[in-house]
Amino acid sequence: MRIVKAEIIEQKVYEAVNEAVCVLPDDIKDSLNKAYALEDGIAKYTLENLIKNVQLAKQKMRPVCQDTGAAVFFVDIGEDVFIEGSLKEAINRAVSRAYTDFFLRKSMVKSPIERENTKDNTPAIIHIDMVKGDKITIHFMPKGFGSENKSALCMLAPADGVEGIENFVVETVKKAGSDPCPPILVGVGIGGTFDLAAILSKKALLRKVGQRHPRKYIAELEERLLEKINSLGIGPEGFGGKTTALDVFIEEFPTHIAGLPVAVNICCHVARHVKIEI
Repeated sequence: MRIVKAEIIEQKVYEAVNEAVCVLPDDIKDSLNKAYALEDGIAKYTLENLIKNVQLAKQKMRPVCQDTGAAVFFVDIGEDVFIEGSLKEAINRAVSRAYTDFFLRKSMVKSPIERENTKDNTPAIIHIDMVKGDKITIHFMPKGFGSENKSALCMLAPADGVEGIENFVVETVKKAGSDPCPPILVGVGIGGTFDLAAILSKKALLRKVGQRHPRKYIAELEERLLEKINSLGIGPEGFGGKTTALDVFIEEFPTHIAGLPVAVNICCHVARHVKIEI
């Protein structure tokens, strides 16, 4: 049994927040550069400005986007770990401190009806899973809502099959158009239940660009969807072009014989996330 104090988790999360909102992962930066090489005209010019923004944000340690998002966490806790203190309270304290100290935009409201701001971007959205081992792995994703608002979920019939899945994913991206600030990343969750499909679609966005699913039929579906989405011609920021999406990631889970839940979680090109291991 390994004991981890909640205070250690709080400090690790606090330190990671500012970097996460200011510095994009290398795979995202590389994919933007590759897209720039493929485009021409206004699409190329648009990508040039997006890339400059990413570079300046890192140099000056300023948020890549003014929407520093809802604070989303995926936490894998080893079964041989005992946390001394409250994990959720530690994460929320870290978010409160970081968003205040680093002058990040506070976007959370206490009630979706009354709309009063919490003034420190809490509460965080925390997904917890128990895994084997004696480590804690935390993925932090500041999720902006320009793209989140264009996400969708559909309870397909089993008879709709793969064709129904493809049609729903592509149609969701088509309806989103330029609103989620393309080029986008598309997370797709298939199976489980209504709620699990949505969580899977968001967790899929933690994968690196070009990282295919280990199951061949899923990997092939990811590639087909990416091709179909990019053939829509929406392009960078909706000005047209070859690059509407940088990648498509799919996660699946067993489901009921009568169901085929499919969720699509869209993320803009500012796909910020960081991994913390304790």
